[in-house]
Amino acid sequence: MTQQVPQQLTGITTIEATLELVSGLRIGAGDSEMRIGGVDNTVIRHPHTQAPYIPGSSLKGKMRSLLEWRSGAVKEAPLGYQDLQNASGAVQAEVKHILQLFGISGDAKLGKEMQELGPSRLSFWDCNLQAAWEKEIRDNNQMLTEVKSENRINRISGVAEHPRQTERVPAGARFDFRLSVKRLAGDGDALLTTVLQGLKLLELDSLGGSGSRGYGKVKFVGLTIDGQDAQARFDAVQPFAR
Repeated sequence: MTQQVPQQLTGITTIEATLELVSGLRIGAGDSEMRIGGVDNTVIRHPHTQAPYIPGSSLKGKMRSLLEWRSGAVKEAPLGYQDLQNASGAVQAEVKHILQLFGISGDAKLGKEMQELGPSRLSFWDCNLQAAWEKEIRDNNQMLTEVKSENRINRISGVAEHPRQTERVPAGARFDFRLSVKRLAGDGDALLTTVLQGLKLLELDSLGGSGSRGYGKVKFVGLTIDGQDAQARFDAVQPFAR
């Protein structure tokens, strides 16, 4: 019998931190036009201030992907309710936590699935540059982004080919990070633990494009949970411990 989840919202936990770039970050803007003599690959920027930012969707997608890979149930499409039914043991528990946090696909019937899982718990915010860091950079007449020249090496001749210019946010940039976790009656601490493990996986892997070439290394500092210092708890997270 499907276990019905109580539908009472009992609280919302807020996690905040400074997201600091350890290496240059590139999240593309999806330019629709070519600019002769311009940068080949630009970063996404706020349409009003032109300052780069990190979309919440990028954080959400990468964090979910890493958690699904860790579960061992990963596939081409995001995990869904059928994957929960097909799994067993520890894998099933991990898949359930992922679906409770991130939700299930829109083609689900939203009947017994919602009764068992409840609504998605996680909400991500876009990460804007920290105001103090941005002001310091602008006051010093420095740029908020850098342009990195890249090319491909011909394995036989050793000659550099196909030069291109890629824009990225430089190492040292700091962003305001925030997400929230809805708490329903009956939720234990396991969901919050999974969230912290997902953030730690982001630190261990990369964010944005070209991670295999050293882009997108990030770290979370000054992490708080509901305004209380939780950096030590986060630093102690072992995402692969069983």
